[in-house]
Amino acid sequence: MSDYEVRPATMRDAKAVAEVHALSAKAAYEGILSEDDLRVLAPASREAKWREAIEFSEPQVHVVTHGSEIVGFVGFDRSRDPKTPPTTGEIWAIYVKPEHWGKGAGVALWDAAREGLAEEGCTTVTIWVPLRNDRAMRFHELAGFKREMKTAKTTALGTVRVEEIRLKRAVD
Repeated sequence: MSDYEVRPATMRDAKAVAEVHALSAKAAYEGILSEDDLRVLAPASREAKWREAIEFSEPQVHVVTHGSEIVGFVGFDRSRDPKTPPTTGEIWAIYVKPEHWGKGAGVALWDAAREGLAEEGCTTVTIWVPLRNDRAMRFHELAGFKREMKTAKTTALGTVRVEEIRLKRAVD
């Protein structure tokens, strides 16, 4: 049995979600982003975004707790990609505090997102992952996602250009 519990986020969780986002993004993108870009990932710059997402459920946000501490979150909804059918969902964000990596928190979040997307009528799910984020790529491939090679694109993360690729799998 897992020591992690997943639940829908509440407005009171916005600050903790922003802190998790900043901490885990900083660890995940170390060596990919510059020190200046990593400093911009401060929780204060993210709290309003997550407060709004939680309030309007766009995306739907769930948190994973270990005891009373929020240690991760997932944001999911319909795909934002143009020309995708309404049955395609997307993981907009999934982040776990580094000290909880590899311990089941991410899997618990993925399971909750998959369940939520299924309830919304989604049959497939996608996620965009930076190619150089080996840990995230490995996690999603182990979860059954496959790379869609023709989707590779370059996007800006701070002042750095990063290659991203879309991964896809069935929701069930």
